Amino acid sequence: MHDPLLAGRRLATRAIAWQAGATALAALAVTPLGADRALAVAAGGAAVTLGGAAAAWLAWRGGVQPAHAVLVRWFAGVVARWMLAGAVLALALGTWRLPALPVLAGVLLALVAQVAAALRR
Repeated sequence: MHDPLLAGRRLATRAIAWQAGATALAALAVTPLGADRALAVAAGGAAVTLGGAAAAWLAWRGGVQPAHAVLVRWFAGVVARWMLAGAVLALALGTWRLPALPVLAGVLLALVAQVAAALRR
């Protein structure tokens, strides 16, 4: 039997796991260049990963519901994703004064890991 809700939850979980793993590996790889750069890569990847986790939690909770409720949950997830990601990036670049290029590299890496997780069969 095929359960599309379960498949969606699995995909979201796999994408979050891949993003977290790729972010951790990249931060470890950048550590010899300096702790601030490693923290910057981790912050960039964490921004996307945490945003994706928040969006998945909002979108996939509640089970089967009418279409308007699903759309509201989906839209709330998208808004939460970008607000959370924006807040973490604002902290990383503004408050913590981390280098911008490694932060953006962490964001890009996490987004590539999300696509790779979605394309995997």
